[in-house]
Amino acid sequence: MLFLLFRLGEDRYAIEAGRIGEVLPMVRIKALPGAPRGVAGLIDHRGAPVPVIDLSALAQGRPAASRLSTRIVLLRDGTPDGTPRWLGLILEHATETLRCEPGDFVDPGVGGGEAPLLGPVRPDPDGMIQWIDPRALLSAEVKDLLFQQAAEAG
Repeated sequence: MLFLLFRLGEDRYAIEAGRIGEVLPMVRIKALPGAPRGVAGLIDHRGAPVPVIDLSALAQGRPAASRLSTRIVLLRDGTPDGTPRWLGLILEHATETLRCEPGDFVDPGVGGGEAPLLGPVRPDPDGMIQWIDPRALLSAEVKDLLFQQAAEAG
């Protein structure tokens, strides 16, 4: 299985590449006043508004650093009725991939607590890599709000 690697601070994380539709360079993001913490705003992707989450802001309380390796990763996200839609994630150092078996990741032995997106870990010579589940990033209420605002902006 293929994973996209990225960093939050000094820690490394992985997202299953099969969930990713596209990896974009940083583009202009329209802010959404009053949006929940971590919501960067909206981007125009092929004529459609796409909500974007800054994972550094959500997880660490600081915006992602502006560097060449910071990317917007478009995830395939579906509605309960199966309608496809996109959700963007701003990720730092999102320039490497890892090919390994899902079984190479093991339970860390510590519950996710307030971070349900955190999953199993994989030992690596450069330190642990933690697999995250992007579906657990936002509550259903926040997703509904974001996609409602995106629809209204479109």
